[in-house]
Amino acid sequence: MAYNISISLCGVYMKFSSVILAVLMVVFASCSKEKNFDERELRLLSPEKIAGFDPINVSDRYSGHEAGKVYEGLFEFHPLKRPYELVPNLAEGMPTISADGLTYSFKIKTGVLFHDSPAFKGQPRELKSDDILYSLRRLADPKLSAKGWWVIDDKIAGLNEWRTKYEKETAANYDEPIEGFKKIDDQNFQIVLKRPFPQFLYSLAMPYTFIVAKEVVDHFGQEFLNHPVGTGPFTLSKFEQSNRITYLRNTKFRDKFYPSEGAEGDDKLGLLADAGKKLPLVDKIVVDIIPVEQTLWLNFQKGRADLMEMKSMYERALDDSNALHPNLKANGIRLHIDPMLDVTFVAWNYDNSILKNKKLRQAMSLAFDRVRYNKTFYKGLASEAQGVIPPGLSGYRKEFKNPYTKFDIAAAKKLLSEAGFPGGKGLSELTIETRSDTIPRQQIEFIAKNMAEIGIKVKVGANTWPELIKKVTTRQHQGYTMAWGADYPDAENFLGLLYGPNSSPGSNGSNYSNPDFDALFKTATQLLDTPDRTTMYEKLNEIVALDSPWIFGFHRPEVYVSQAWLRNFKQMEFNHSQFQYLGVDLEVKKELSKKF
Repeated sequence: MAYNISISLCGVYMKFSSVILAVLMVVFASCSKEKNFDERELRLLSPEKIAGFDPINVSDRYSGHEAGKVYEGLFEFHPLKRPYELVPNLAEGMPTISADGLTYSFKIKTGVLFHDSPAFKGQPRELKSDDILYSLRRLADPKLSAKGWWVIDDKIAGLNEWRTKYEKETAANYDEPIEGFKKIDDQNFQIVLKRPFPQFLYSLAMPYTFIVAKEVVDHFGQEFLNHPVGTGPFTLSKFEQSNRITYLRNTKFRDKFYPSEGAEGDDKLGLLADAGKKLPLVDKIVVDIIPVEQTLWLNFQKGRADLMEMKSMYERALDDSNALHPNLKANGIRLHIDPMLDVTFVAWNYDNSILKNKKLRQAMSLAFDRVRYNKTFYKGLASEAQGVIPPGLSGYRKEFKNPYTKFDIAAAKKLLSEAGFPGGKGLSELTIETRSDTIPRQQIEFIAKNMAEIGIKVKVGANTWPELIKKVTTRQHQGYTMAWGADYPDAENFLGLLYGPNSSPGSNGSNYSNPDFDALFKTATQLLDTPDRTTMYEKLNEIVALDSPWIFGFHRPEVYVSQAWLRNFKQMEFNHSQFQYLGVDLEVKKELSKKF
């Protein structure tokens, strides 16, 4: 039984059901504290708890945000420049690449230290070439079943053979030579590819390839995922998995400085005001994990968070014309709306023989009312996906229209009958897995009503985020809904979601396999960015669009609101390293906090 309880929440008198009081305790905690205007503290919100910090299993954006505060990769994307520019991070510079496109020669920065850890027995531990090669071996280790294996699968000479050799052994031998890994000295090493892969450097900026130290992995064993020790700008202070994560400035962070140049117009927006300042720009980061959207919004409105992604809660921040509500603007809150390199979808599991029926999948796609869905959940701000590639990437063709993304109930019923299920007869109820949050559930309920119009029964499978990821990676689903945001600015990153060899536990959670698609994908991804490659990308996009392994959804906008005192926020697709660049203006915060 649930009881209605009236409470005064930081001066606001409200009524709540007792079942959500536990979730609201995070709000009470901050009510009783005096505001601190001396410490540069960044307050962030996350709607999902994370399963851990181990880079090789950081497969979602929420985990990536947290891992990116403590770990680093060889490269990162410039925080301001657009189009996105890959720049050196732990690497001293961009690598030298052999004429045949196979051998990459790297040099890492000197004097880069890992965070202090009992694993190092009180001694400072400098980053070395061995750490990069060890971290990549972990990604390939068959005993670890890394979710990120797909980013280097079948790319590095001898690595797949090493992985296969130890699939049936008790443990892999990390000391065994691998053709594609060549240490030259403590600062220099080479990676040799099996075949040209122009996107390879992008993979070295992804969380999966963040660098870890062997001593730390050995010291913590199975608990390593909860004890991150990296080279990044922040150290983990406290990890309350379902409540709060606290980070402190890494006092031994190397000399890294805020950029002095960006995209056109950044100077006028104040995004270069901190040029030349040593990173990170804040002393502490507190991330409150709050799964209830209303509570997230209450925290932001009360000034207890500096930044919030609105996701599908647009109506709370936007008026009928999709401008910022005047009362929010009066409090100095800023609105940021930018197009995303992403796609939303419902993926069907090809392990299920019924869902291999192409006409069934096409019928369900035709029964989906995208126009009404867009208005209901995105305030009409999203664009309908015709395939897997979003606008802004090579391979997206504006003129292409997927014949199965129009809303046509009559055509859907006809195809369903041709599929062998007239009026849905003979077809058992389908479950679409999603997160247990209110909006995701409502989104599947919307789709279920659409499917009911043609006689298909759909029910919601509600999960926590880790539960959903587990069901997808272990193939324990009929269908699931998700969004994929770009890991790097190349359509290969989206097309790879449907590449057969990337099937679960890789990124191809639908376990879709099409020999024609796979062969063309393998050819296209070996080419440099040329008109020929663009044509191949377009063809690949059309193949999956017509095959309908997914119900293709939308390319969404990125909608954020930020407090006036937050400095240097610029929407960024690849934002796991972004937090070191954010700052807090304490004078502005002190003045505006009087309004909260």
